[in-house]
Amino acid sequence: MPDVVVALGEQFAAHGHELSLVGGPVRDLFLGRSSPDLDFTTDADPDQIIAAVSGFADAHWDIGRDFGTIGIRKGDDILEVTTYRAEAYDPDSRKPQVSFGSRLEDDLVRRDFTVNAMALQLPSFELVDPHGGVRDLVAKHLRTPGTPEASFSDDPLRMMRAARFASQLGLDVAVEVREAMTAMADRLEIVSAERVREELVKLITGAHPRQGVDLMVETGLADVVLPEIPALRLAGDEHHRHKDVYQHSLQVLEQAVDLETDAEGPVPGPDFVLRFAALMHDVGKPRTRRFEPGGAVSFRHHDVVGAKMTRKRMQELRFDKDSIKAVGRLVELHMRFYGYGDAGWSDSAVRRYVTDAGDQLERLHRLTRSDVTTRNRKKAARLDRAYDDLEQRIAELAEQEELARIRPHLDGEQIMEILGISPGPDVGKAYRFLLEHRMDHGPIAQDEAERLLRDWWAEQE
Repeated sequence: MPDVVVALGEQFAAHGHELSLVGGPVRDLFLGRSSPDLDFTTDADPDQIIAAVSGFADAHWDIGRDFGTIGIRKGDDILEVTTYRAEAYDPDSRKPQVSFGSRLEDDLVRRDFTVNAMALQLPSFELVDPHGGVRDLVAKHLRTPGTPEASFSDDPLRMMRAARFASQLGLDVAVEVREAMTAMADRLEIVSAERVREELVKLITGAHPRQGVDLMVETGLADVVLPEIPALRLAGDEHHRHKDVYQHSLQVLEQAVDLETDAEGPVPGPDFVLRFAALMHDVGKPRTRRFEPGGAVSFRHHDVVGAKMTRKRMQELRFDKDSIKAVGRLVELHMRFYGYGDAGWSDSAVRRYVTDAGDQLERLHRLTRSDVTTRNRKKAARLDRAYDDLEQRIAELAEQEELARIRPHLDGEQIMEILGISPGPDVGKAYRFLLEHRMDHGPIAQDEAERLLRDWWAEQE
């Protein structure tokens, strides 16, 4: 613990108030993990909190005053101190109704799970654990301090947190908690998309994302948050009809996690974009499933359809534009490798593959490799060697012509000067023509590019 923890406890004691470190930081101490946030709770009301830290804190702010929270800065440490409270949701409201309390035990019982309902009283560091949080951590068990129905009624987002803690900490959800989640999953609909999105990101980037996703699907939470995922259980696989596309997608997610790099590599883990693309890559299959003559099943264009579905879902969850673009692009391109493989990977095809992937190329490499879940070892080895060959071709071409920065032979200014035209649609057409030639034939000298452009322009007249 930073020195400021003890100092703050002594500061509150000197002013006649209780102070405890509470929630996630206490849980993480028992797990041997460092916690990014230090959260404190006290019997002091917001005005008394400000009075207690006056002269101690370098700065304070009261943007969370209505919820009993005062933020303070002491040196490089940012801390939040919150008055003991009890909060509940109106059944039809997204916003909590807050009332302040006077006892630590009353504050702890309103918290989401027993593993987060522990406190260290300061400055003595005496553990307060009335609901057996330490016991549940040891047993890897997720329970609620009170009844799960009451907890989830207070804040339906706690059902998403249960799935998130299954992913982050590998905790097994108690039977009664799972049953309450199943019965109350629809309550999640009143929670704002932004809050749901934040929990989903934490779940997907957890240590055990498959466990968290599976819990969401089994309890019906995914029907509210990501209905495209449970829908995968209805789709067979085009190569092996016995394969469950839902389980396949979870396996691809796990394999993508294994291909993440360390902080120095091109795709440092945990990487939400790669993981979410892996989870969503086949969501277009249920809509494109067709039964062919002879009993075969096809999913033509499921990559394109799935990309549209993924973008729409992420928009509804209020993801930022860059994340939506990146994940959608990966889903759209995840089958491209197979077409190029059949064509023998001409230089033109390799250039287009790299150009279409853009800054998602390293993620696309990993997504494509992760998508191989066949039990046929020979087939898996053949696909692996083929992709090794593709990556080698990309590296060789990149070395020859700086593939990552492919541009037409001439820029827009040069095109207008050579053709004697003003800005407009014709400049764009000429640019795209030169880009296509660059893709198909590689770099050429500038004088040859000028001749090529004039010949093309003459054909347009």
